[in-house]
Amino acid sequence: MAAIPRIRVPRRLLEKKVIFITGTDEHGEKIATSAEDSGRNPKEHCDAISSSYKMLWADLDIEYDKFIRTTDHKHEGVVNEFYSRVLSSGGIYRADYEGLYCVNCEEYKDEKELAENNSCPVHLKPCVARKEDNYFFALSKYQHKLEELLARNPDFVRPSHRLNEVQGWIKSGLRDFSISRASVDWGIPVPNDTKQTIYVWFDALLGYISALLDDGEQASWQQAIDRGWPASLHLIGKDILRFHAVYWPAMLMSAGISVPDAVFGHGFLTKSLGNTLEPKDLVERFGADAVRYFFLREVEFGNDGDYSEERFINIVNAHLANTIGNLLNCTLGLLKKNCNSTLAFDSIVAADGVPLRENVENLVDKAKHHYKNLLLSSACESVLEIGNLGNLYIDEQAPWSCFKKGGESAEKAAKDLVIILETMRIIAIALTPITPSLSLRIYTQLGFTEDQFRVLRWEDTKWGGLKAGQVMMEPKPVFARIETETKEEAQASSKAAKGGKKKSPSKGLVEA
Repeated sequence: MAAIPRIRVPRRLLEKKVIFITGTDEHGEKIATSAEDSGRNPKEHCDAISSSYKMLWADLDIEYDKFIRTTDHKHEGVVNEFYSRVLSSGGIYRADYEGLYCVNCEEYKDEKELAENNSCPVHLKPCVARKEDNYFFALSKYQHKLEELLARNPDFVRPSHRLNEVQGWIKSGLRDFSISRASVDWGIPVPNDTKQTIYVWFDALLGYISALLDDGEQASWQQAIDRGWPASLHLIGKDILRFHAVYWPAMLMSAGISVPDAVFGHGFLTKSLGNTLEPKDLVERFGADAVRYFFLREVEFGNDGDYSEERFINIVNAHLANTIGNLLNCTLGLLKKNCNSTLAFDSIVAADGVPLRENVENLVDKAKHHYKNLLLSSACESVLEIGNLGNLYIDEQAPWSCFKKGGESAEKAAKDLVIILETMRIIAIALTPITPSLSLRIYTQLGFTEDQFRVLRWEDTKWGGLKAGQVMMEPKPVFARIETETKEEAQASSKAAKGGKKKSPSKGLVEA
């Protein structure tokens, strides 16, 4: 199973029941080989890998409801019952198979799709010739039903260019695939033939269902299904799209189970020079909010994305530190100086007749629409535009000058500060799925508690949350600019690191 995290999903902000599942696929030849190479047994190896994923999700400030491991006892029971259902429906048969096999993909490949030297086009490693006596799933029986599924519901696969890929695979003709191995011990035994183990997709994909059971609970197929199946969304990497959008729905059809509502295939991230990214390193250097914001804002969800450190720093500084952070800090500073950090008006009264309120409300509606359609980059743009409007408004109204004039001008300035702070309150809520820690820091500076922040819902973006008499916190930067090192500083840091002293780079992270 792909270990896929979530942002703090807008569905939960919309008061929908959410069960977000992630986890690790822990059986198969590839896992056993990796364990042997690392000098551990497979279980020890899987314990270490699953633990590292959990730590990474924590580092990235990612929440999940269920973490399934395919070595969990409850999972084996669900797999066995699913296998028996498909076997009874005539979807499984035994046969010999010979072909070119990619160990990393864990599937046989058609020669026409291979690169030079019979290499896998994904992993760029030569496939190996194999002949095996295995159990097979009759995928070809479901070609027509899959074509009907996509014709009836083109949104089943998203984004649209991924749908085109899936339609191409189906149109070219579906081949039955092996679901067991006689040569691999590390796996769940086939119920009707314990000399073989269930392999990969007939094991891993069932984690979406077995995860619905509680830890330590007796494995029960029907109880798991009743807990929340079918899934509303599978969010998966593009390299395993075929298995989720073709194999999985056919398997479910064979078992008489509803298919998921949708499968969304996301792209890959690379550095400008083509080498891979290590997310933990980025979080340690820049903080989780900065990493989450940059990739969700700069990479259209579903496409591949490229990372450039210079662009990363420029975008994060401009959007989070300047547009949002500076606006809040400046406004709170003026409020402290001129209003004793206390709001003089309700935000609804302050914004009476002010066009900014309607503009903010329209952008909030746009952001909601984008979130619901997984257009995360567009959602970020809508929220940032609220910040841009706030900056434009405070520059035009110049409350710092109006306070000096006194009288009605000072009263108008006090109202303007309330308007900007209400705008910041709305930004904090609307950005929660993207930058949860930053949103919390903004919200608490506006005089709310963390407990109040934790129970926020999308409807709280409605204008009018700030009331007269509410006391704001002491102004403090909520997001520090990321400072880049000069060439001389970088050399000094390198020397210090070699001497056992490591200089901590500046993060876009400020303690609440």
